[in-house]
Amino acid sequence: MHAEPHLPLPAELPLVDEPGGTDVDLKTQIVRFTLTGGLSAIVDFGLYLFLLQVVGLPVSVAKAISFVAGTTTAYLINRRWTFKAEPSRARFLAVIALYACTFGIQVGINQVMYSTIAEHWWRVPLAFLIAQGTATVLNFVVQRVVIFKIH
Repeated sequence: MHAEPHLPLPAELPLVDEPGGTDVDLKTQIVRFTLTGGLSAIVDFGLYLFLLQVVGLPVSVAKAISFVAGTTTAYLINRRWTFKAEPSRARFLAVIALYACTFGIQVGINQVMYSTIAEHWWRVPLAFLIAQGTATVLNFVVQRVVIFKIH
């Protein structure tokens, strides 16, 4: 019998040895999502500053690359720790679609804020914070209500 080829599952971080499921209560999910988001924001913002100020990339290119790094970090941790969900190709594809949407939203908001805020030392972090905050709220709601209900 010939087995059909299949896509590999996404990379996983073995952060917990507990069985998967979405039975984590809302308060725990919010705390874990916030902690994960903080770590992911550090990855995102650190890389953004490096690419913007050291490498000299344009704002949108630097933000696009850092967004991918930050959201990949967030997904890998949130899947196992925040939502305790089993691996799922359907869920992974839904997360890619969500991140594609929030990518456009976050990079766009960052560019608009960067362009409209007067040049001060706090322009870059404020533009980043507004864009990141918007994407974080959107990501949590969609992941909790839709994505981590997918099997």
